[in-house]
Amino acid sequence: MLSHKNGVWLSFRMVQHLSVFRGAERGVTLVETLVALALMGIIAAAFLGGLATVSKATFIVDEQAMAENLARSQMESVKSQSYISYANPDHGNYGLITAPDGYSVEITVVPVDPNTGLPLLLEDNGMQKITAIVKHQGKQVIIFESYKVNR
Repeated sequence: MLSHKNGVWLSFRMVQHLSVFRGAERGVTLVETLVALALMGIIAAAFLGGLATVSKATFIVDEQAMAENLARSQMESVKSQSYISYANPDHGNYGLITAPDGYSVEITVVPVDPNTGLPLLLEDNGMQKITAIVKHQGKQVIIFESYKVNR
């Protein structure tokens, strides 16, 4: 018996040997499909979890870098301003830098004894400990300390 395929006549014996018509071949079962889908789901979940972790870490690093830059800028600003003696009850305050939206900068000034480094309550001997606190959305991110000397 002859068969016709793509313009070529094939004998029945030749058609039986083609892989398409082999009886030993079997299709993909439902179980195999479900196992493959489960594995792909686990891999996708792990990948997405990794992306979420990287995204959060990037946000934290950016927040800390911004806070550190603001704290350093505030310290440089205080050091560039004239010395304010805290012995005078009507003393002013050092100016604050402008922070981006969501960030705030606070400074505290404590006169200290140049010899001991201990805080002074009623006098100012020409040395102050400046503390800058940077917050992001109300949460404290960094505390930066330095000293200012009356020269």
